[in-house]
Amino acid sequence: MLISEVEKFVLNLLNKKLDPAFTYHNIPHTQRVVASANELAELSNIKEDQKNLLLIAAWLHDTGYTKDINNHEDESIIISKEFLKEQNCSEKDIKTICDLILATKIYAEPKTKLEKIIRDADSSHIGSKSYREISELLRKEWELKCNKTLTEAEWLNENIDFLSSRHRFHTAEAASIWDDRKGKNLSELIKAKQKLDANNKKLKQKKEEIRFKKNKIELPERGIETMFRVTLKNHMELSNIADTKANILLSVNAIIVSLVLSNLVSKLDNASNAYLIVPTVIFVIFTVISIVLSIIATRPNITSGKFTKEDVANKKVNLLFFGNFHKMSLDEFEWAMEEVMKDRNYLYSSMKKDLYFLGLVLNRKYKILRLTYSVFMVGIIVSVIAFAIAFKFYGNVH
Repeated sequence: MLISEVEKFVLNLLNKKLDPAFTYHNIPHTQRVVASANELAELSNIKEDQKNLLLIAAWLHDTGYTKDINNHEDESIIISKEFLKEQNCSEKDIKTICDLILATKIYAEPKTKLEKIIRDADSSHIGSKSYREISELLRKEWELKCNKTLTEAEWLNENIDFLSSRHRFHTAEAASIWDDRKGKNLSELIKAKQKLDANNKKLKQKKEEIRFKKNKIELPERGIETMFRVTLKNHMELSNIADTKANILLSVNAIIVSLVLSNLVSKLDNASNAYLIVPTVIFVIFTVISIVLSIIATRPNITSGKFTKEDVANKKVNLLFFGNFHKMSLDEFEWAMEEVMKDRNYLYSSMKKDLYFLGLVLNRKYKILRLTYSVFMVGIIVSVIAFAIAFKFYGNVH
């Protein structure tokens, strides 16, 4: 009988020439397709001669994998024609068998009843309790023969998409036998995907916790906060000291100017006191310069007091300094502070900037303050010398 000869030929061919890397498209798959095709043919009351052609096509449909993985259906037809001609099969039957093999192409649309049956038989494992195990064989084959490696999540998504969107049974008989199990398999795949997603989420959270703990070990939070608190406090005390010193100089020089104007300048109208004009002018000039420098040292800078959302997004604004936000509305300021508090790096960056720019202000204050003291000291010395010279060389004359 021809079917027996076909079975012997296919088993011998696949045993000898099929690459062992084909873990899915192999003898067990072919036998499963033949059995499923026979079952559907029985349920469909197909005539015996048509059934025989269907089973022959089922046996031969994957023989092309021994030649080429990409065009295996075409190779299967070449192998089938050669073998069937040797078996004195009619041209009409050969054409029918070849058409059935072509119907197993993944994007082919089956037209005849036989084509629909073989197409359903080729994917009968979808309605099997062993679907997950059988599909894993296909996944392994993709890795070995197609260099296509999928993660567990990607593989589950591929199967869910195939069962829910790309696959359907073409015959009522196949649907009646396998649709229920297909639905259960799809449900199990979805549950497996949900479980995997939940596990991945837990794993991600665990990694985040480990990373956070690692960061805490590398950068102890309390130590950092203490450092910023102590350093900022020291800077503020130094700023207060600078302002106090500047105020002392300002007050002293203001008193000196008042005394000079009230007691000394009024006496310069007298011609006998003309020798005191130059020392007095020198003394007043140095005193006024000291007053001006003291005011400059304590005078605050004016800032814009505004920021934009882009500044916050790009982390360009330091919201810890009042000069950057005093003209903004409360809602805008609260939103911006929320953004800062959400981002640990942005928060610490703002604190570092605040510390740095406060240091620059202190540097400016102390430079001006040092200059003020120098001017005051030089002014006192020069003024005393000027008065001494005036009294020595001109006082005796008068």
